[in-house]
Amino acid sequence: MTKYFTNIYPEVSLYRKPSTKSETVTQMIYGDSFSVSKKSKKWLKIKIKEDRYKGYIKNKNYPSFLKPTHKVNSLKAKVFKFPNKIKKHEITYGSKIKVIESNSKFFKFAKGWIKKKDVKPVSFKENSPFKKITSFKNIKYKWGGKSFKGIDCSALVQVFLNFNNKFCPRDASDQVKYFKKNIKLKNIKKNDIIYWKGHVAIALSKKKLIHAYGPMKKTVIMGIDQTIKRIKRTAKLKVIGIKRL
Repeated sequence: MTKYFTNIYPEVSLYRKPSTKSETVTQMIYGDSFSVSKKSKKWLKIKIKEDRYKGYIKNKNYPSFLKPTHKVNSLKAKVFKFPNKIKKHEITYGSKIKVIESNSKFFKFAKGWIKKKDVKPVSFKENSPFKKITSFKNIKYKWGGKSFKGIDCSALVQVFLNFNNKFCPRDASDQVKYFKKNIKLKNIKKNDIIYWKGHVAIALSKKKLIHAYGPMKKTVIMGIDQTIKRIKRTAKLKVIGIKRL
């Protein structure tokens, strides 16, 4: 039986090779789980449980799998040493925690106390999977990023689907193959997902989309037609698929 461990740090970078000079391919956020296939003094070769992504992380002290009870449903949630006193750090949207104690306004978990209003039970699903996606507007673009400190285009899709307990591959090239329902541009509506080679955006309406856009170095809301023309002009790329969940 595969042994899993849980990430207990706000975010952990996963590298293509066992070196911090190597490319960051993704991140694990708090509560993500993984198995280890190779171990050295400084590095672990792992596979993330949530999306089966493989790579290297620094060898730190990770506990055995902690079954989560709740997940963060705000852009970022403060973690306190005591209820409402001495902020330690923040964890990002979609992070998962195992509650071990509570009072009227706070939950306690392995790393401290968190406001109840910042979390939902792990089984919770939004009616609309991308309901809170505009909370990421103006968050900086970061290749491989998955948090409020920086995010890339495919992670923006993945973190919201994962929050809603739906599997989603990490990379745009795998997502476009994974989602089967194809839509024509003239029929596009809210929550449809638009793919180019190596890029993805989410429709907010028939006219607008949101995407973590490298050239603008942040997550932006733009017109759908404007974006399609711009990417065709600047990157010579056409839309390769529009998918409906």
